[in-house]
Amino acid sequence: MLYTWRVEPHWVEVVERPLPIAGLPPSMVGKRLVQVSDLHVGPVVDQDYIISSLERIAELRPDAIIVTGDFMTCHGDESVAQTLDAMRALPPAPWGRLAILGNHDYGSRWRQDYVADALCRGLEKMDVRVLRNEVAMVGDLQVAGVDEYWAGKHFQPERALRDLDTGRAALALCHNPDGVDQPQWDGFQGWILAGHTHGGQCKAPFLPPPITPVANKRYSAGEYDLAPGRWMYINRGLGYSFRVRFNARPEITAFTLQRA
Repeated sequence: MLYTWRVEPHWVEVVERPLPIAGLPPSMVGKRLVQVSDLHVGPVVDQDYIISSLERIAELRPDAIIVTGDFMTCHGDESVAQTLDAMRALPPAPWGRLAILGNHDYGSRWRQDYVADALCRGLEKMDVRVLRNEVAMVGDLQVAGVDEYWAGKHFQPERALRDLDTGRAALALCHNPDGVDQPQWDGFQGWILAGHTHGGQCKAPFLPPPITPVANKRYSAGEYDLAPGRWMYINRGLGYSFRVRFNARPEITAFTLQRA
C-alpha cells in the first residue's frame, strides 16, 4: 500500500515507440513527437512533480509536443492560474506545441465553457495551440484535434476531419477513447492519440483494470487496432484522480515518426 501511494504515482515511465504514418514525407522520418496527457493540476496532484515531469521532456529532444487533455482538476476556474504556472515548465519544440481539451478542463459536470475558454486563452499566450475541432500543421504532418467528447455540443470531429487533405500524412487527437467509436470517424485513416483512462490507475497483473472511465472497457492503455488503416494509442497520463497507482505507471510517450 505504501508503494502504491508513495512510489508509483510519481514513477514516470518514458515509453519509446515508433509511429508509422502513411505518406509521411522523407524529411520527417526519424523526427520526435512527445505526448503527455492528464496532468490534473489542482488540489490533488503534487505541483512540483508535474513541473519536474514536464521539464524532463527537454531530455527527449522533441520536434513537437502534444498534450491530450485534462490539464487540470477543478469545479470552476480556480485551477487555471496554477495550471499555467506548471505549463511554463514545458520546453519549446521546433515544430510547436499542440493540445486538446479533456473533460476536466470544462470544470463542474464538464459544462463550464468559461473555464475551458480561460485555460485556452492562457495557453495560447504561452504558444501552446489548443485545437478545438480544427487542423494544424506540424512540419508537413496534418494534426486534427477534436474537442472533448463529454462536453456535449463541443465534440465535433467531423469539423476537423473534413479539413484534412486525404492525400497527405495525418494524425488525430481525441482525449476520450470512447470518442473514436463514434460514426464521425468513418473513413479516417491513421493514428489517433488519446488519454483519459490513466491506464486504469490500479490493475492486477495480467488482468484488465477494474475501473476505467470509458464505456468501451477494452480501452485502458497502449495500442489498439480500430479498423482497417486506423489505430489508437492511449497514454496513461501523468496525473491521477486520487494518489494511488499500481501496475499503471504515469507515462510520457516519445514517438519516432516512420513511414508506414
